[in-house]
This record gives sequence, C-alpha cells and structure tokens, in this order.
Amino acid sequence: MLKRLTSYFTPASATLAASSYSTTTNHSTSTMPSAAPPQSHEINSLPAEWKAELDNLPTLEQTGGKIPSIFLAHGQPLLIYPPSLSVASSGMAAVADIQGPKGSLANFLKDLGPALLKKYEPKAIVVFSAHWETNNGALVTDYGEENPLLMDYFGFPPQLYEVAFKSSGDSALSERVVGLLKKSGIAARTTTKLEKRGEDGRGFRGPGFDHGVFVPFKLMFKDVSPIPIIQVSIDASLDPRKEYALGAALEELRSEGVLIISGGLTIHTFRDFGAFSPKTAGPVYKEFERSIIDAVEIEDPAKRQQALYALTSHPGFRPSHPREEHFVPLYIAAGAADKTGGRARVLQGCHGAKSIVFGV
Repeated sequence: MLKRLTSYFTPASATLAASSYSTTTNHSTSTMPSAAPPQSHEINSLPAEWKAELDNLPTLEQTGGKIPSIFLAHGQPLLIYPPSLSVASSGMAAVADIQGPKGSLANFLKDLGPALLKKYEPKAIVVFSAHWETNNGALVTDYGEENPLLMDYFGFPPQLYEVAFKSSGDSALSERVVGLLKKSGIAARTTTKLEKRGEDGRGFRGPGFDHGVFVPFKLMFKDVSPIPIIQVSIDASLDPRKEYALGAALEELRSEGVLIISGGLTIHTFRDFGAFSPKTAGPVYKEFERSIIDAVEIEDPAKRQQALYALTSHPGFRPSHPREEHFVPLYIAAGAADKTGGRARVLQGCHGAKSIVFGV
C-alpha cells in the first residue's frame, strides 16, 4: 500500500492520511541557554536569488563543453492546477504553499527552462523520474514523433486529465543511451508505444511520460518542448550507489549537447502533510534539508559523494521519505557529473523542493 501511495497522489485522501499517519513531534520549550541559531534550511528561495543563480551558471566554455546535470524538484499535479479551481478545496493547502500553481516552485520552473535553453542550447533531454522504476535493468523510451502522456495520478478534477504537453523522441539518442548503459554493465533496452508501463487516473493503461516529467516540463517549456526528450527508468532497488552508477554511465552525453535531468523531491511523505510547508514542518525535516545543503556545498567530488550517501542515515531521512523513490534521483544527477569533477550548487532551495545542479 505504501508503494502505491508514494507513486500516485490522491488528494481526496490527504486529510485522512495526514491525521492518521502524522509523525510530527511537539517539542517542549527548554530552559537551558539557547545555542546559536542553526543555518537556514532554505536557500535561493526568492525569485531574485534563484534568478541570480541561473544567471551565474557557467558557460559551456567554462565547463569544457559539458552541460551540467540537474536534480529537479519535479513537484506534483498541483503545479498545473487549473486557475478556475480552488486549491484549498483540494485538501492540499499545505502542499500548495510551495508546490501549488502560484507557489515558488512553479515560478522557478518557468524561469529555469528558458535559462537552460538560452545558456546551453541543448540538442535533447534525457530525463529520469521518481515515478518510473524497473527491475533487471533500465528501460529507455523510443516513442517516435510524439511522446504520449501517462497521467499517473488519481482523484483529481477532470481538467487535470485534459493536460497537453507535446514533445518528440529521438531514436538515435535512445539507442545511444542503451549502448552507454550496457557499456557500463547495466542491462538496458528501448521501449515503444506498443509496450504498457502503467495505469492512470483516466482508466488508461499504456505507455507515456509520467507526471514527474510532463508536469514540470509543461511549466519549463510551456505546451511544446523545442527539443526531443527521452525518459529512462530508475533502478527499482532504490540503492543510491546503483542510481549513481546510472548517471555515471551517461556522463559522456553531457559533451554531446544532451541535458540530463533527474526528478524527485527533497521531502516526500504522505504520513505527515504538514511536512510539505515550512510553516508546519517539524524540526527534523528542516534539519534534514539543511544537511542536504551542507553535503552539496562540499567542493571535493569524492567527499561530496560520500556525504550525499550519508544523507540516508540522517535522522530526518526516513520521516521525509518513508520510501526512497523521490530522493534517490539526486544520485543520478550527481553521478552524471562527478566523474569529471566540478562543484554542485543549490539553484533553488525552497522547503521540500530543492533543485540542485552538478558539474559547475
């Protein structure tokens, strides 16, 4: 049951889930002398701040021709909630603070897409999502002239099942990805429109990009992507080292004009809906988020890699991620860049929805 809940968000159950499974702890006020206040768990969370980060991304000349890889806060369907409907009536007001249609994540994504296209002029995108995992090797989409959409969420208003986002595939790139994965000892094959990969809220069962791809990309590129997109599944083991290896296997693509994006969230739990808002989240969530920033800011790639692995042992990790699928895409983005060195930076660091760039 937990796997289904973390894969498919159902707003009608939000209030019940939050009240039944809340893990937030109340802490009594201490009479001991207070220590220095901790550093903020939010960074570059204002438009002027994240726009400055985007402006300061290195050029291709500065990166040796390699496009940086990105761990993207891909949000969830509330990001594209119709303006004619009330988010408050959805039962997810706490989530909407950051991840609603008027929240900071939506505004950041609208700035991110054009900035990446302008600075790096990518030829294509290879994307991973927390919502597609496979056993016994990776699947790589080869959907042809138009990528279908799999609206893998349930209980939303009808308008959320009428969403349009158009993009094309690239068969040559799909085969290139399969070849690179196999070269690194990772089993892989392509999948076409003829092969089903899941079900969605329309009662449809078939192929397509999941909402971890088309929801953020619709905001980044509006209704049509100007460049081809292919999706690769993550490893169903959710082992950080195996996910890291997935990214590392595709590192060469960064020198070939391909933008690698791996999507998830830094907080994703249905046991405590208060965790999604900085106004209601308990200290354990904020401490975990601060530890992410601290790990990312380590300059030495090898030491940073170990610090990122250590995040899964942090006391706040399991409350933030009852299941790991939304966090481990971070390791794919890191793996795609660490081999050639470079630093990592938090592009936008709002609560629970941090986007991080590697290889800068």
